[in-house]
Amino acid sequence: MPWQSVRILVDSKQAEPLSDALVEAGALSVSLEDADAGTADETPLFGEPDHPTAELWPHSIAIALLSAEADVAATLAAAANLAGIPVPTDYTVETVEEQDWVRLTQSQFDPIPISPRLWIVPTWHNAPDPHAINLKLDPGLAFGTGSHPTTRLCLRWLDAHLQGGETLLDYGCGSGILAIAAAKLGAARVDGVDIDNQAVTASHDNATLNEVPAHFCLPGELAPGQYDLVVANILTNPLKGMAPLLTGRVRCGGQLVLSGILAEQADDVMAVYRDSIDFDPPELDEGWVRLAGVKR
Repeated sequence: MPWQSVRILVDSKQAEPLSDALVEAGALSVSLEDADAGTADETPLFGEPDHPTAELWPHSIAIALLSAEADVAATLAAAANLAGIPVPTDYTVETVEEQDWVRLTQSQFDPIPISPRLWIVPTWHNAPDPHAINLKLDPGLAFGTGSHPTTRLCLRWLDAHLQGGETLLDYGCGSGILAIAAAKLGAARVDGVDIDNQAVTASHDNATLNEVPAHFCLPGELAPGQYDLVVANILTNPLKGMAPLLTGRVRCGGQLVLSGILAEQADDVMAVYRDSIDFDPPELDEGWVRLAGVKR
């Protein structure tokens, strides 16, 4: 049985009321996305201590899944009436055919080679090289499966630079992939934090799956202290805003690795950190960069 996928452009103040109202009006599911994702206007949502949390993105897209027989215009009108907002007019409708979604999703994720000795392997695949360091990781609710250039850039840095015995903090851990990789590469202690409870849970589960010791928590639950290495794969704006927090977690002579940065944003990020971090030249992958440097 096919469904209808309705993509509706809304502003930040209307997005959540409309989303709730669409479900009440009969939508099977509703999700929200940043309409400016992948552009220079992309807006991260974050809620670190002493930093504001956005109301959602300035331009949001509500994606509603409706049954094939649903009247889209009538559903939108009913939802707008429930939410007390004008009826949306800027929307598109696509037909979503019935499929074996589990098999389709799995077919899109093959093992990912990070280096000759480091692989990311979904649990439904056999490891291409059983003698390599294989990270077992499935796509899920948390960001970080290794397929995105920012994650690959950080993994390659860890593979090339970890000597063993280091302490590491993964700030914005997502799936926990960077902390788990560091543990498998010989780090003595790894911690990870994320503002999303689901990410913390996913990271714990992935560490258990990979049989590595790692601690994950919300930012306010992280014990005081500094690390040999702090890695943060987030986005440019929160990286700039959290510069004092992140550098404060790096010991003198320790290293800071930052990613989630578009190539044209690299100079701006380095400028914010220049008083305490000596950066190596940026490393580029598909328009994204990784910055790595030593704390003075």
